[in-house]
Amino acid sequence: MSTAPDEVSPSRSRGRRARRVAVAIGWAALAGAVVGVTAHLMTVTSPLVVVAASAAPYLLFGSVVAVLVFLAVRHWAGLAVATAVAVAAAWTQAPLYLGGGAAAGDELVVMQANIEFGKGDPDSVVAQVRSRYVDILAVEELTDSALAGLDDAGLGDLLPYRYVRPAASGADGSGMWSRYPLTDRVEYPDFVMAALSARVVLPGDRSLTMFVAHPLPPWPRHQTPIWADELSRLHTILDGLRSRNDMVLMAADFNATWDHAQFRALLGDGVHDAAEQAGAGVLRTYPTDRSLPPLLSIDRILVSGATATEVDAVDLPGADHRGVVARIAIPDWSAR
Repeated sequence: MSTAPDEVSPSRSRGRRARRVAVAIGWAALAGAVVGVTAHLMTVTSPLVVVAASAAPYLLFGSVVAVLVFLAVRHWAGLAVATAVAVAAAWTQAPLYLGGGAAAGDELVVMQANIEFGKGDPDSVVAQVRSRYVDILAVEELTDSALAGLDDAGLGDLLPYRYVRPAASGADGSGMWSRYPLTDRVEYPDFVMAALSARVVLPGDRSLTMFVAHPLPPWPRHQTPIWADELSRLHTILDGLRSRNDMVLMAADFNATWDHAQFRALLGDGVHDAAEQAGAGVLRTYPTDRSLPPLLSIDRILVSGATATEVDAVDLPGADHRGVVARIAIPDWSAR
């Protein structure tokens, strides 16, 4: 029995409409992915580009959506374009997951922590230091009251050496604590928020330079040029520190992600992002004070002259960031 023409036509019409909607969704998702790839690659300092780069990991997922949609509706031209964009998107993120670099020597454990105007629970910070056997702790947004709280929680018993510049309130203060002696202390005056470095004297006649920084956020838009300038100055400082010591660690709330070209400009020529070097992937650390999980990976540790073997994100109750803990192998070094 054949179906009457008036029964076939509405069904075909609905099918065509559904296909057109699906194709439109595929192209929209693909357009988002193209924006993500473009923002990842662009070096211009524009607030819109900076925001798009922050969202790049989510925009890039649109290429996967587009591939699936175009495949489902057999839109072969769209599928070819979506596949090419998906390959480009994967290329931008692959270094974070591949890892690399042989590790030799004993390990130091380094922790990066932004404690949000000093509100991070000091007992929780010290508990992380104790349980993870942290050797060097970098803290941003350190206030006078937070410093007193960390002292009361026993941080000095675990890490007896420190170089701190707390603020009375707000986000300007920074500090570092170490299991090993600190010398050659330097404060860098041309940053909005405190930037510090010191030489960490290790057992066995070895040393490294530790740098703690907190570039200004790129948003609101009037801060974007300052943010880019501070990241550029960090590059200059890093080069100078590396010329004086073969091992340099830089821990910071960079207010920048892997997808910001201004952050990646810090890397190369022997400088690695610890998460990239360890193949840890995207460790989202901010914000933690919302109903959603953290969205951005802005707390990072850079490594020069050593090898990050493991990197994890840890909770910091009371703060709006998660911390980052990295195990870093120091070549030709024994902690004993």
